[in-house]
Amino acid sequence: MPGRSRWLADGMAKMTGDEREQYLADVHVGVIAVERTDRAPLAVPIWYGYRPGGEVLLWTESESLKHKLIRDAGRFSITVQDEQPPYKYVTAEGDVTGIGPAEDADVRAIAVRYLGQEAGGLFTDQNLTPTSIIIRMRPQRWLSTDYSK
Repeated sequence: MPGRSRWLADGMAKMTGDEREQYLADVHVGVIAVERTDRAPLAVPIWYGYRPGGEVLLWTESESLKHKLIRDAGRFSITVQDEQPPYKYVTAEGDVTGIGPAEDADVRAIAVRYLGQEAGGLFTDQNLTPTSIIIRMRPQRWLSTDYSK
């Protein structure tokens, strides 16, 4: 593929701190990864919330496998990417800073981020339960590449 080899030949560059935080704040489906002792790490796609300089927020149920593994590990990583050239990705990892009951405002913000105001509100109304939780992580380590540079 002539086009592909040209952008690969142009090289890749790490993103600046501001670029990677803004990229993580943009709307992407994330893939979280968390270790487990009996199998390969769990890696699953997830909607998330993030604002530059803040914490990654995950909304899940208290009985979910991802919650149990994250609680036990005390940390996780999240990766987001562009699937079309020029490719970009950001991975952030860090320790869990909190796990607690999900509040409507946090859940609604995540759902609206992915579905828009009306559908996100409806999704929240239908899926926020008394056993819903928010898991928080402040990124401490980053990997990033931007093939457009």
